[in-house]
Amino acid sequence: MAKKTRTRAARRAPLDRAKVLRAALQMADKGGIESLSMRKLAQALKVEAMSLYNHVASKEDILDGLVELVVSEIDVPSIGGAWKAAMRQRATSAHAVLMRHPWATMLFVSRVNVGPKMLRYVDATIGCLREAGFSYPTADHAWNALDAYIYGFTLQKLNFPLDPAQYAPAAEEFLHLIPVEQFPYLNGMSQEVIAGRHDGMHQLEIGLELLLDGLERMREAS
Repeated sequence: MAKKTRTRAARRAPLDRAKVLRAALQMADKGGIESLSMRKLAQALKVEAMSLYNHVASKEDILDGLVELVVSEIDVPSIGGAWKAAMRQRATSAHAVLMRHPWATMLFVSRVNVGPKMLRYVDATIGCLREAGFSYPTADHAWNALDAYIYGFTLQKLNFPLDPAQYAPAAEEFLHLIPVEQFPYLNGMSQEVIAGRHDGMHQLEIGLELLLDGLERMREAS
């Protein structure tokens, strides 16, 4: 029996940092970041919890590693090409990646993330804007405005209390709370949703184009 146990252990792939982080990513995707702990991670990997510390320093180190894994999935802007197309692709890619990892947006906005992949992502973003004619200050404003929109849009979509199929029934249910005499425009918008003339769904691309057009004017002025 002891020999069989040793054989299974020998056949098991050796533990390393990449394997620990991949397991942590799967755990977070399945149960959210709050489900992640050193003990549960060790159980998932079928190892003793203390053995994890040979590869990661702490849970904070794991979170840093998870940010790196997620940001590595986002398209990095090309430098020297059409800046609007690059920023548009960056935004749509970031939104798609963050929707795949619903817990990740808060790690992006609530931590100082200085891993090499994050730094490359940010550097390429600034580089794309600088080579397009943005000054460093305006590039900083542009980059942060775009990220604020991407993260905010993603968080709203992840946390909105209604599914799209519920928009029209909900608008009809709550219409009595927004009488036309008191709230004429909100009532009018609700009537559009109820009648099916507007689906009520928000699209990343619409706000993104408004932002890009405004940033173009900023670039020209600078």
